[in-house]
Amino acid sequence: MNMNEPGVDLSIDGVVATVLLDRPGVRNAQHQAMWAAIAGFLESLPAEVRVVVVRGSGGTFSAGLDLSLVDPGQTEVAGSLVATLARSDQEVIDLIGEYQRPFAALADPRFISIAVVEGYAIGAGFQMALACDLRIMADDAWVCMKEPALGLVPDLAGTKPLVEAVGYARALEICATARRVGAAEAELIGLAQSVLPAAELDSALTDLVGSLVAHDA
Repeated sequence: MNMNEPGVDLSIDGVVATVLLDRPGVRNAQHQAMWAAIAGFLESLPAEVRVVVVRGSGGTFSAGLDLSLVDPGQTEVAGSLVATLARSDQEVIDLIGEYQRPFAALADPRFISIAVVEGYAIGAGFQMALACDLRIMADDAWVCMKEPALGLVPDLAGTKPLVEAVGYARALEICATARRVGAAEAELIGLAQSVLPAAELDSALTDLVGSLVAHDA
């Protein structure tokens, strides 16, 4: 089964479901419609799906939020965060909860989620990778919690798994400085479970998925 939605390609092949962020022209920048599509897909997966793979097209995981969402001159764009600020506190809370749905769904215990990080995962991209249970990275890839540098809060459910992975002090430092964390460091501090050349990611993913589902027979 394969479903094409705005900016995302969603497919199921046996026990493996794949979420492909598919906006290579803007480095797979994310927007509201993508989140809604991913959430609906994950929340309705058939029971036989045991693994969910999340990756980006074009050699990049995700550059984070689509910049139009934070552009003061584009408040008419669907999902505009600038326009959101004019709403009531409860409306903002409800909207953020809606945006968090795909990130929360990736932590569903019914399956194991794997982020395959090539290029970079910035902001919302990093938070989506963090939402997954496991992360494998290309050796030249890097991640960055960019939101604080933009005056934003990383509120797409990424801070909790970051703390769980690296501890509070290191998570605070990564968020507050908005610095880049390279693949080698990510593996050292527990953010990545495997780091290897980009050309070997597909075979490593195949092996990992095979090991994860080997006991289901």
